[in-house]
Amino acid sequence: MTVLHHRADGGGSAHPLILGPSLGTTLSVWEPQVSALARDRQVIRYDLPGHGGSPAELLPVDATVGDIAGLVLALADHLGIERFAYAGISLGGAVGSWLAVHHPDRVASLMLVATSARFGEPDRWRERAHLVRTDGIAPVADTAAGRWFTPAFAADPTAQALLADLRATDATAYAACCDALASFDLRAELPRIIAPTLVIAGREDRATPVDHSRLLADRIPGASLTEVAHAAHLVTVERPASVLAALRCHLDGHGETQDTTAAGDDGSRYAAGLAVRRAVLGDAHVDRAIAGTTEFTSVFQDFITRYAWGEVWTRPGLSRATRRCMTLTAMIANGHQEEFAMHVRAALGDGMTPAEIQEVLLQSAIYCGVPAANIAFAIADRIMQENGS
Repeated sequence: MTVLHHRADGGGSAHPLILGPSLGTTLSVWEPQVSALARDRQVIRYDLPGHGGSPAELLPVDATVGDIAGLVLALADHLGIERFAYAGISLGGAVGSWLAVHHPDRVASLMLVATSARFGEPDRWRERAHLVRTDGIAPVADTAAGRWFTPAFAADPTAQALLADLRATDATAYAACCDALASFDLRAELPRIIAPTLVIAGREDRATPVDHSRLLADRIPGASLTEVAHAAHLVTVERPASVLAALRCHLDGHGETQDTTAAGDDGSRYAAGLAVRRAVLGDAHVDRAIAGTTEFTSVFQDFITRYAWGEVWTRPGLSRATRRCMTLTAMIANGHQEEFAMHVRAALGDGMTPAEIQEVLLQSAIYCGVPAANIAFAIADRIMQENGS
């Protein structure tokens, strides 16, 4: 039996995690996260039919997203995997949500990245399918950078390699995937998903705008949403650390590790905490903190990375944006002006708007006191002027 081309990384006995790619990409779209995820789980990446190493013939005529999901289940069966965590980008995410609705016994947890319950008007996808069948993949590939990446990232070698993968995609299979997306509409069935679900969105995603992710998070019971600043559609490659931190937080929070002892040890907490710390505060700040660490202060740096960042900030119960607002308020209330300034800079760098910070400060004026908020407004205003915000 022919199955989807795939690659497995990590321990064979670990909890399985299947990673689904976006339309037009190969399994390499998950490359930045694989080594870290495979430390304590079996990670399986697959290529869509006609993409990478998967034969185009695997996709039937008039294929649906359910047909692609059936190929993923056949791959899991082939590998002897009964129950798995699943993360998918765009079309790969649609496959995951379809599986969670129709085969809830197979999906232990779900991570939906830059995806949707309905990818816009069907005619748009049918027109793209007709274009590719008529003129080949080149017209789509020529415009893909604007859909996939922010302008600042489009010239990056990683982005160019992904565009090369798109140009090598089988046109017939690509068009069939477009037809599958045209007929896909899972909005009414989202409340049936029982798997713990994380939704990840790139704030500058034009292909599946943030509103699509918010709808998923609103309608899937108990789902959480992480919005990644300065990222477009292929957020896994444009902001790999932020995506990895969110994935690990979700997986570890729902028991998808090899064993609870290994998941809770200091090494795992430190690795997860450092990833989140970098995502929240920025690489430059964290690098300065690490460079300035002495033998005397090293124990404290280790402590805050493991416990503040590795345990509290990585918990799935609150979004990172909510935790950031709470932190700003606490800094105002306790008069920690230097820490407040640091978190304002980090918030602006992570996509929090001046208007959102203004609202936090107004709320703080009521509950923390006007004098404290007055100082906070002055500090935040200075930082915004320095940043040109």
